[in-house]
Amino acid sequence: MANPANTVAATSAADRGAADMAAIVKDAALFALVTFGLCVPIVAFRTDLSQTSALDLVPRWGLVAILCGLVFVVRLGQRLILANRDARRALTPSPAQATEAVDATPNASQKVSAYALPAFLGVTLAFPLLAVLGTGGLGESRYWIDLGILILTYVMLGWGLNIVVGLAGLLDLGYVAFYAVGAYSYALLSTVFGLSFWICLPLAGLFAGLWGMVLGFPVLRLRGDYLAIVTLAFGEIIRLVLINWVDFSGGAAGISSIPRATFFGIPFTADEDGFAAKFGLDFNPMHRVVFLYYLILALALITNGVTLRLRRLPIGRAWEALREDEIACRSLGINTTNTKLTAFALGAMFGGFAGSFFAVRQGFVSPESFNFLESAIILAIVVLGGMGSQIGVAVAAVAMVGGPELLRNLGFLKAVFGEGFDPSEYRLLLFGLAMVVMMIWRPRGLISERSPSIVLKERKRISGSLVKEGHG
Repeated sequence: MANPANTVAATSAADRGAADMAAIVKDAALFALVTFGLCVPIVAFRTDLSQTSALDLVPRWGLVAILCGLVFVVRLGQRLILANRDARRALTPSPAQATEAVDATPNASQKVSAYALPAFLGVTLAFPLLAVLGTGGLGESRYWIDLGILILTYVMLGWGLNIVVGLAGLLDLGYVAFYAVGAYSYALLSTVFGLSFWICLPLAGLFAGLWGMVLGFPVLRLRGDYLAIVTLAFGEIIRLVLINWVDFSGGAAGISSIPRATFFGIPFTADEDGFAAKFGLDFNPMHRVVFLYYLILALALITNGVTLRLRRLPIGRAWEALREDEIACRSLGINTTNTKLTAFALGAMFGGFAGSFFAVRQGFVSPESFNFLESAIILAIVVLGGMGSQIGVAVAAVAMVGGPELLRNLGFLKAVFGEGFDPSEYRLLLFGLAMVVMMIWRPRGLISERSPSIVLKERKRISGSLVKEGHG
């Protein structure tokens, strides 16, 4: 005969399970409803020009239904996974209550990250060759090499901002201002004074570093949200000055006809003194594009090398101490003023280098290229990759910048979302979704483990649960 107590316990457990499932479905439905409310003014209608030059509203309720369904399924799956995890944790003792020390050894995926940087370097060095072999010609590979240049530019910007945000712990929302200073420095020095790229490149970095120190002085006493507000305002001030100071920057029209970079004085032209004639090659405009690719790769690797070297020096350890606890940093006798200024100046200098490269690659600069969205993208790359993690920033840049471009070339997406689907229109939505997913499953970034900067006997990587930043 069944025990009445066991029967009652089983019945109550079943009732709790049914109630939890109903709550999970209700929560997922609420998320879908909120998504529907957000999609109505943004996604539900699209404006198209008709043959009479009038604006027509084209309804896209099918796309809205697909997005709401995706949100419902993703939220439902997330809640089920979390409920299963909580149930397992309830049956196992907490590590805080264990009598033995908690194992902080990284898992297999974290150990693989030790080989990620050499693998990344190998792929980037061979990327133009792979693009040529994959497309069947040097001219046909133009799109992919340009995409590689764009990704490496954001990798360099992310590594530069990583000094300020990841190592020193200073939230900077106006990093694009130093990017603009470097770009306009090269544009003005080359067009007005006729200086070459190789002379303007270090000057652009020095000017941007100087502006980094100018920004650093007023914010020495600020932290957290207040520091973010001031740096955001600084970025907008630089952009507005470039728009309104027409005699200096050309205003909203920008500066055009910027001289191109040469191969150490040898231009990429079809003359007898050109690059192709000097090296006995047939002239091809792609020679300049490939040169620009390896130029930004060299600049990015220099940024990475300098950052890794500085982390092992006293200034790098001072940055990390400042990030962890500024009061304790002062109590140790560290000059926090100089520490903050060096972080801002060095991070700004690398942003200036990247800006100078941007100007020589585009041949044209305008204030619209340096809006707040650029700062948000660079900061998102640093946060998603793992603050303090060099390889994490590189992976995040590939995903965040190259992802929408790769989605553009996937034909089956148009069959799902319609012929007019363009992933670039949903770039900010993808950014927000990636940030939410990362904050839930990987709150410390893609690479959440690191090795100490200074060791006594043996270098050991530790788990990301015990550190605030990632491996770098």
